[in-house]
Amino acid sequence: MPAPANRRSFSMPVTVLAADIDELGHVNNISYLKWVQDIATAHWRAVASPAHLATYIWVVTRHEIDYLKQTRLGETLTLTTWVGEPKGARFDRFVEICGRDGQIRARAVTSWALLEAATGRLVRVRPDVAAPFIVAEPD
Repeated sequence: MPAPANRRSFSMPVTVLAADIDELGHVNNISYLKWVQDIATAHWRAVASPAHLATYIWVVTRHEIDYLKQTRLGETLTLTTWVGEPKGARFDRFVEICGRDGQIRARAVTSWALLEAATGRLVRVRPDVAAPFIVAEPD
């Protein structure tokens, strides 16, 4: 499921290291979860303004991951993410993890809540915070 046309996706590569491999010889589910968090954080840092980076932090409230195909040591993967509609203080974030062959290895939907860094309190996702993730509608 690629990103909808009204969302800006963000991608980054990752190479499977020995530490990612479990006793079955493929990537451990914890590594997939770490990659989901890593790309979400990288996306935020890449598009948020310096003021927003200083004012807000995100926390995970839920992860849902489907493991579709095994991944092995040394493989290079592409992580791609985009966000859904903001709902109050929350955004659902979508992640696809693909191999070089284009086959999806895992898909995730995670829920993230926006907090004010100074107080730790939930805050509504304002339009200016959401804007870098969303493609503007034509006038």
